[in-house]
Amino acid sequence: MAHIDYFFATLSPYVYLAGQRLEQIAAETGTTISYKPLDIIALFERTGGTPPAQRHPNRMAWRAQELPRQAKKAGMPFNLKPAHWPTNGAPASYAIIAAQKTGGGDLGKLVSSISSACWAEEKDIADDAVIRACLEGAGFDPNLVDSGLLVGAETYARNLDEAVERGAFGAPTYITDSGQLFWGQDRLDDLRAHLKGEL
Repeated sequence: MAHIDYFFATLSPYVYLAGQRLEQIAAETGTTISYKPLDIIALFERTGGTPPAQRHPNRMAWRAQELPRQAKKAGMPFNLKPAHWPTNGAPASYAIIAAQKTGGGDLGKLVSSISSACWAEEKDIADDAVIRACLEGAGFDPNLVDSGLLVGAETYARNLDEAVERGAFGAPTYITDSGQLFWGQDRLDDLRAHLKGEL
């Protein structure tokens, strides 16, 4: 059975725009997924990237056009300037890590609902009440927001180190067990083709 390590950031608009297509691809191809949330700003710093606020105006202008285009293509609501962005993405990441360790719910739905809360619903994903609602909506114990803090913090740091070691430099990044790396939600069709042996 094929496997994907999914490196992502809860704050990334591109993770939001991926929706649950990764999970659909995994179901189609009999592939398993490990969810690995990380600190995207730290990833940029360690791999030569530039945080959004520090980018050249030309790049910022392109982003302002491209994100709404991608949202329209995906048929997803999208706010280019959400009320609570940037915010602290770590608490939601810790909750995802705890949920994955505990099991019993739908991780894809959890990741999607957290990113949707930021980019479509004007909610602060650093707020415990928002995270609890996302956990509960995806079938997890909402108290994981509290119980998973220590393990979550340790795993969050390890995910960053692993991402750098394995060649990731942005989010979302999908790495197969054969070592193929796909960066960006706009490469999900390529990932599907690869998993089907077509690419």
